[in-house]
Amino acid sequence: MQQRSKEAVEKLRKNGVTPCLATFRVGENKSDLSYEKGLLKSCQSLDIMCERKAFPEDVAQEELLRNIAQANEDPQIHGILVFRPLPAHIDQAQVENAVNPEKDVDGMTAASMAHAFTGGGPGFLPCTPQACMEILDYYQIDCKGKKAAVIGRSLVVGKPAAMMLVERNATVTICHSKTENLREEVRDADIVLAAVGRAGFFDGSYFSPGQIVLDVGIHVNAQGKLCGDVDQTGAEAVVEAITPVPGGVGSVTTSVLLEHVVKAACAAVRKSW
Repeated sequence: MQQRSKEAVEKLRKNGVTPCLATFRVGENKSDLSYEKGLLKSCQSLDIMCERKAFPEDVAQEELLRNIAQANEDPQIHGILVFRPLPAHIDQAQVENAVNPEKDVDGMTAASMAHAFTGGGPGFLPCTPQACMEILDYYQIDCKGKKAAVIGRSLVVGKPAAMMLVERNATVTICHSKTENLREEVRDADIVLAAVGRAGFFDGSYFSPGQIVLDVGIHVNAQGKLCGDVDQTGAEAVVEAITPVPGGVGSVTTSVLLEHVVKAACAAVRKSW
């Protein structure tokens, strides 16, 4: 994916266009800072510009919206990423939908979500679920007829991931905090996508032999190290394959995001011509 993006960036630069991503971060969340650091490094390796905008935890919603509006209008900015979740005093849905769908490279606007559920319209697919699908495709894991358990029902990961798995002909169960017999539901699946947002929540007892596990979680544990929703040591002893944390879904998510930025830049060039 990075090679594809790099080749496209070279062509754009030859035509006087430098792909540019604008990021909006509120507060100093450790996971956000870690992701931002990796994202900047990836941008540099692909010659993609990255304009980082950081705001204090108590930033007024109006100020955040004003800055997003400026990025929407700036022809030099091709993609916009807002780190989420946002603080409680900010209407997250309003901020998400303030982004121009053509620059919504993280797939968070209502228009992008409609694209994820219908397969048409403006916007891009949400990056993390798409990264999970890229991993399955790369390792030639056929979802047809397989049972898939998606643990998490957010619009960021769970729900769009479920739709993407359905598109690949999997039979999908969406699990959440109110699911009864969660351990049994997870153990019964062929493919498990863990996105509950709780560090090490799934120990080895949740898994069974032959499973494919996609660990979407990204946390900083008490030792200051990155970890996922799955207890990797416990799961690795049981399952057939599992994505690592760090270096798994998160890394591919970054590649998906930057590919979206490149595609948005290409679309802007075609539109201007």
